[in-house]
Amino acid sequence: MKRTPLMMIGVALAALCGPLAAATAAADPLTPTGKWSANTDGSAPVPPMGWNSWNAFNSDVDEEKVLASAQALVDTKLRDIGYRYVNIDDGWWLKRRQPDGRLLIRTSHFPSAATGANTSFRPLTDRLHAMGLKAGIYSDIGRNSCGQIYTPDFKNQPEGSVAEREVGLYGHVDQDIRLFFAEWNFDFIKVDGCGARGLPADAPRVKSGLYRALTPLVDMQSLGGSDVAGIRGLYEQVHTALHTHAGDRPYVYSLCLWGAGDVRAWGKDVGNTSRTSDDIQPVWPRMLTNLDTVTHRALYAHPGSWNDPDMLFVGTGDFDAAHLTEARSHFSLWAMVNSPLIIGYDLRKLTPEVLAIFGNADIVALNQDPAGNQAVLAYDSGEVQTFVKTLADGSKGVALFNRTASPAKAVLTAEQLKMLPTADVRLKDLWTKKDQSFRKEVAVTLAPHETLIFRATGTRRLPGGLYLSEQTGRVNPAADGVVVPQPDPTIYQSITPWTGTRGPGEHPQYGGWGGAEADRAPYGKLMRVAGADFDTGIGVLANSRLEVRNQGYARFAAKVGINDSGQPRSGTTVFEVWGDGRLLAKSRPMEFGEAAVPLEAKVAGVRIVELVARGSGATVNTGTPQPATWADAALYK
Repeated sequence: MKRTPLMMIGVALAALCGPLAAATAAADPLTPTGKWSANTDGSAPVPPMGWNSWNAFNSDVDEEKVLASAQALVDTKLRDIGYRYVNIDDGWWLKRRQPDGRLLIRTSHFPSAATGANTSFRPLTDRLHAMGLKAGIYSDIGRNSCGQIYTPDFKNQPEGSVAEREVGLYGHVDQDIRLFFAEWNFDFIKVDGCGARGLPADAPRVKSGLYRALTPLVDMQSLGGSDVAGIRGLYEQVHTALHTHAGDRPYVYSLCLWGAGDVRAWGKDVGNTSRTSDDIQPVWPRMLTNLDTVTHRALYAHPGSWNDPDMLFVGTGDFDAAHLTEARSHFSLWAMVNSPLIIGYDLRKLTPEVLAIFGNADIVALNQDPAGNQAVLAYDSGEVQTFVKTLADGSKGVALFNRTASPAKAVLTAEQLKMLPTADVRLKDLWTKKDQSFRKEVAVTLAPHETLIFRATGTRRLPGGLYLSEQTGRVNPAADGVVVPQPDPTIYQSITPWTGTRGPGEHPQYGGWGGAEADRAPYGKLMRVAGADFDTGIGVLANSRLEVRNQGYARFAAKVGINDSGQPRSGTTVFEVWGDGRLLAKSRPMEFGEAAVPLEAKVAGVRIVELVARGSGATVNTGTPQPATWADAALYK
């Protein structure tokens, strides 16, 4: 078989990754390991919070702007409720010095970096640390940055020869990470992916001689045209270098691959945050797009590895002080889905109204809750959505969201909160601070674009236990059964400002479709087995393995079967429960149309419970594994 340049890069990267990549390829993904495989390196037990320069200043960033923003975090006391990262995005570099390859800082914009021949950010990071803040830096996985490739009016372009303008990590991973973390003492790095995407040989800026070609590893519109192993290998190199050069001090590794390159499956295993979408913009439709890329992915986010629908645009455009309803919705929703709360606003212009949004400590607390459970969709439609998340103290965060520009009526039920409908459910409105209570259900009217957000308390439906769908932060799809990843067709297709209405329009991109879902079957289907509906559980595809962190529970129980969204005569599925690598319980082979059967196991003292669904066939029409349902799956004391 003839090897293309793309394949050759993948082979070379596999060699760079060495035995780890070979072992990963050889391992059976369904073999229980008794270990938690999602990333725990770095320091992101809760989603990171802070400020980033890009949305406010693009690449026109300088020391005065960074320090003014840092001082604003201190003076407004936003720092005290968690906003601690001050992140410098694209535009800080002057060039890569030759022949030693050391990165030089643009000292005309960062005067404190003028420390001699070897410029240094250490004076700036020391100053930020002295303010009780943390410092973040930006780079790209390729040779060149996103600004160099995609920003027509990019200010502060790197200067010099072709080699001097290659400021990205490619070929310099260990050198640059050592510089950023061991020498300059940064705490956070955002690693973009444009350099591994935008410089094919026929790119105008390559043909003009401005940049060298790098065969793209990522095609945003085609997973088949992407070198998944190659792009993952590059990001894993950064992971390894951070582990080496950040030492034992806390750091955050932010992946920015926009849901491409099948990062939906592996980003959680490599970094602390992983972008699920292309760039957000300060317009309502684009906010919907970015939100939609995470709403079906609650099981793919955990303490140490968070979904990232991009930075907050509160304060700008459709979310400015003249659009406070939209701004509150944007902020509330990002808090509920455990997005990093990174402000993208010129804090020198902060108004009391915008500050009141960023500074709502009750809503920040939902985002920073130590249980780390991303909100699950309790109700989903193109008009109204209801998000529910279980908090560490057993209470619930709940948000009712009107996506439309018209008023909408909605009902919140006790069952959606997994609380008893016969007992009082108490709601505290986190914007107005008003309290109310209801039994069974309560009707609300949502203004256009409004989100009502509450903390709810009541009598739990499941005494002495916790449904797995209530503890999404403890459930990791180590293998999710997806054979051919597909774009998510439910993501709102907004007009992008970089193309407008030129061309054929927007297409679904690789935000991730299928795999594991909480309280739904794969592909957003109803959880139903042999005609019996279930409103709680984990829906997966056969040939999947879930890792569940067990914290003091003694028994696991579920009802298992093939979901009715599957097909007849498409093989059987066997459900297995493992504890710390030992088989604890196993079902008989289940066929489509058979009623769900109970499956239980004693798990006292077990650290990692693993739920394996082994399929013997694929659905006739699609070739994908049968949908398998762990209905009513729960851990009991």
